[in-house]
Amino acid sequence: MSHKPTERVLNILNLLSVNADGLTLTEISKAISVPKSTLFPILQTMTDMNYIQLGKDSFRYKLGISTFCIGSSYSQDEYMLEFAKSIMKNVVTEIKEICQMGVLEGNNVLYVLKEEPEVGLDIRIISRVGKRLPAYCTALGKALISNYDIEEVKKLYPKGLIPYTENTITDFDILNNQLLTIRKEHIAKEYEEITKGLCCYAVPLESNGNVIAALSVSVPNFRATKEKLNLITELLLDARRQFGNVNFK
Repeated sequence: MSHKPTERVLNILNLLSVNADGLTLTEISKAISVPKSTLFPILQTMTDMNYIQLGKDSFRYKLGISTFCIGSSYSQDEYMLEFAKSIMKNVVTEIKEICQMGVLEGNNVLYVLKEEPEVGLDIRIISRVGKRLPAYCTALGKALISNYDIEEVKKLYPKGLIPYTENTITDFDILNNQLLTIRKEHIAKEYEEITKGLCCYAVPLESNGNVIAALSVSVPNFRATKEKLNLITELLLDARRQFGNVNFK
């Protein structure tokens, strides 16, 4: 059972982290479905403690210096992300498709990094840095929960697996078989389960024996030839090996 006041504070921080231009009280209220009368004292306290700041002229809230200090102190993760970026850039250079990195947040994938080819591609994907999507219907998510047994997965989704497209896996037994395959082959696959016309391959990234993130490549169906999917698999498995060779302690 989540603690509502704490949840509201975290929702505000998450929301502002993906809105660099800031948001007004009304916009935040609508985005997290909290009345302005309830929200204002929370924002005031966060402003007083410098976790957020309020523009004097724009009346828009943005992240503050205290949030920056906390983020900066997490230098280990900063190094990990920079290392991941370099790997992702190499993957994109080779495959000319979108590469993304995600971490597990509750029962969702939180997208933390994205690399795109220099030449724009004529595809639209719903994921972006800062976005959250259900783990069970994304390749990144399946990679992230690949070490979970099916009872643990069911606890993540007590209301069942909700379909987003006609291809979304909604049967726990089918999902479990996929997770067993990922454990053996280290490749997670998703075909139009979250976005029509798009497939995605992903690998779990491990550190000290724990899955801490996942890396994916998305490709539209019309470019998803057998040769390209084989190359994606090869590049992702190589990226996984590179990541596994580094100790992030």
